[in-house]
Amino acid sequence: MKAWQRKIMATCSGIAIAALSNACATKPPPAGAEIRQQALGDIDLNRPWSAAATAEPVTDDWLSLFHDSELDALVREALVNNPDLRVAAARVEEAQQYLALAKSALRPTVAVVGTGGLKSGGGDTSSALQGILLTASWELDLWGRLRYARNATREAYASAQADFMFARQSLAASTAKAWFTATQLSLHAAIVAEMVQSSKQLKSLAEQREVTGAGTTTETVLASASVRMLEDTQQQITLARGQALRALELLVGRYPAAQINTRGTLSAMPGPIPVGIPLQMLERRPDIIAAERRVAVAFNRVGEAKAAYFPRITLNANAGAFSSEILQLKPDFENPTAGVGGRLFAPIYQGGSIKAQVEIRTAEQKQAVAEYGRLALRALGDVENSLAADSTLAARVLLLNQALGDQLHAFELTQKNFRIGRADMRAVEQQRLNVSSARIALLNVQSDQLAARVNLHLALGGSFESPERQSKAE
Repeated sequence: MKAWQRKIMATCSGIAIAALSNACATKPPPAGAEIRQQALGDIDLNRPWSAAATAEPVTDDWLSLFHDSELDALVREALVNNPDLRVAAARVEEAQQYLALAKSALRPTVAVVGTGGLKSGGGDTSSALQGILLTASWELDLWGRLRYARNATREAYASAQADFMFARQSLAASTAKAWFTATQLSLHAAIVAEMVQSSKQLKSLAEQREVTGAGTTTETVLASASVRMLEDTQQQITLARGQALRALELLVGRYPAAQINTRGTLSAMPGPIPVGIPLQMLERRPDIIAAERRVAVAFNRVGEAKAAYFPRITLNANAGAFSSEILQLKPDFENPTAGVGGRLFAPIYQGGSIKAQVEIRTAEQKQAVAEYGRLALRALGDVENSLAADSTLAARVLLLNQALGDQLHAFELTQKNFRIGRADMRAVEQQRLNVSSARIALLNVQSDQLAARVNLHLALGGSFESPERQSKAE
């Protein structure tokens, strides 16, 4: 290295070290506990859930609790093909590059500038010089403006990652609920088809009774109307089933052709699950974590805006060699040449724009805290509502199971009475319809129970994957 190069390097390094040693440190954003205090006040988050008796920590891998391999495969397919999830993934990539951009502002920039040609600067007719110049520039972040900007983009990246994780969890939950609904409607359609056959049998019996004089035209017309009503119900269920299948296919990224084959029975309902306490939910649920990181983003933007009050100092250095066919260079001009310098920008009067920017960023921080509080309260409500629904639906399933058992018992008794001549076929078919109605009522509530359990898992923030697969996804 030549003497002039060493001189430039030593000068720049000395200035940079002296400046950075006196640079102001950036302040850390508020911790989660402070954000919760600001957003939620004195709400007790260490208490048990009102609708739950256990406070065991929440566990992951809830999808496996349903023991449904077809559902597992559909969720995996959705994670690969769902377009909404790809959008969320692209947002994470975008945030990552914004972070790289913010980091680059803290580093020196180096560039080569050159011009030349055979005569008069070649293609650059405005230049009378030919040569090449190596330039370096570095803004000294004395007041933390650039570091606050970097910290803000880092927190925004963390927020995007948390949003992506919640998007994955929401997609798994939506796929599971769509699968349960499609299966329930397929089973419902099969039961209604049986009911249509029973109602047609009743209509046939009414017609026979009218012919023999044992029945009336009114009875026949009413039986015919019942057939039409059940056939209308069958059309509605068929349409709903097709729509549910197409919704499921769209979730997993397939063409919506209503061609997914459903199960012959609903997935088994898992047993009780640990639910932890409210504080644990807020600390683990990805959308709440994302909101907390957005508060940190806003905090750092305030620091960035305040740092704009102070001067900006940029160090410059260059080295190059020049020649000219037109101009005569000074006799004492060193060629190659080099130099160092600096640029100062100190705001004195900006018409109030800097203060306004600080106020804007401060208002954004208040908004971020308020938004965190809104989302946190809604999340608390999600869990309490899901717990209450889980308990109520379990009680309803028990009652409807008992009601179905009673209807089946009555059907057996009606068949027995028919065999001994104490009842006719009309009573048998009518009771068969009653059994089918009880089956549908139970089926609908069982499907609601499965969906409510999925909602509870999503509200608690538990991952649908095992910890190992979750870490790979992150």
